[in-house]
Amino acid sequence: MTRADLDKKPAEVAAMFDALAGRYDLMNDVLSMGQVRLWRRRVQHILQAGPGDRVLDLAAGTGTSSLSFARSGADVVACDFSLGMLQAGQARQLKNDPFQVKTRGRVAFTAGDALRLPFKDAAFDAVTISFGLRNVHGTRAALEEMRRVTRPGGRLVVCEFSEITIAPLDMLYRRYLTGALPAIARRAARNPVAYEYLAESITDWPAQRELADVIRAAGWSSVRWRDLTLGVVAIHVARNL
Repeated sequence: MTRADLDKKPAEVAAMFDALAGRYDLMNDVLSMGQVRLWRRRVQHILQAGPGDRVLDLAAGTGTSSLSFARSGADVVACDFSLGMLQAGQARQLKNDPFQVKTRGRVAFTAGDALRLPFKDAAFDAVTISFGLRNVHGTRAALEEMRRVTRPGGRLVVCEFSEITIAPLDMLYRRYLTGALPAIARRAARNPVAYEYLAESITDWPAQRELADVIRAAGWSSVRWRDLTLGVVAIHVARNL
């Protein structure tokens, strides 16, 4: 897959992420110049997951965010449709904690499609998805499915690339995405074509207000967002009321 507008066929996208699994977190650090760590910390702070909370971390990849939620005491289901990503996350968890000692919350890795989640209605106190919603074929349908598995009063946190609020800077950023980022990936990544797809998927993604409208159309309430790094990333939050 080389274009972001090829209908986001699930099997092709999953295969692409399977190929990235081994170095995915490292490449995210390199290509974001370390900002991804700040963004994930903000998601953790905004989600406010704690002991007794059941959290669905969708498009969880290797479970980097899931582990941070669990350290706060929440029980987390790390769900992704890339088996390669889930296997890499499980292997890392076992390496870091070979005896699987429970210190705070727990993390369970589960394969699943965002459009057909393998969970009961109202199963979670919160659902979060970081840098994965734009890879789903059917944004509104995925958001409706997330709402189905969230209890009444539960919350949604979406962290996704967005639009820089200062036009000249946004133009420079788009040039980085379409020029510099693929060039860096060609030197550092084992599957540089995948990063070309990722860059294009970012440039094709709707801006903050447009995404907020889609979230509302999916039935979520109290929708608002917060820009990070001048709008390179935006965190949208909502409630299932």
